[in-house]
Amino acid sequence: MSRIKQGRSSELSGLPMSVWGLCFVGLSLLYIIGISFMTRGEGGFQLKAVFTLENYRRLFDEIYVKSLVQSLWLAFRTALICFLIGYPFAYFLSKVKVKLRRWLMLLLIVPFWTNALIRIYGWKLLFTANGPISQLFAFFGIKNLRLLYSEGAVLTGMV
Repeated sequence: MSRIKQGRSSELSGLPMSVWGLCFVGLSLLYIIGISFMTRGEGGFQLKAVFTLENYRRLFDEIYVKSLVQSLWLAFRTALICFLIGYPFAYFLSKVKVKLRRWLMLLLIVPFWTNALIRIYGWKLLFTANGPISQLFAFFGIKNLRLLYSEGAVLTGMV
């Protein structure tokens, strides 16, 4: 009998988190889905409560399809590079001594303790026109590189 009560109480222990998730994630998602069926007003910021499928029809416009294809291609290359870097590193990590492995794992994890915004800003500083990477290329005679906001810079930041 006590096992049944214990099982039931453990099932109920997740109830507050479920309600919280339903309220803040589920209701927000329903709100966004509802907005997606409305049209914009004259100013662009006001919504007209008119049900329409126009927004979903526009998904198949050339610009949106092109953006989707570019995003999927970038995601594929990011995953591939992470795979090509991560698996050999993981294999190497599995073969080193435990004491060294702990230090290497620490060196791997510490950068993730910083905020993503700070890391992105760091990459931005590296890729600016007067940044260290551009200056290095300028030293070797390659000038006027446009690194910032390029596809390579985005891929580097994603990896």
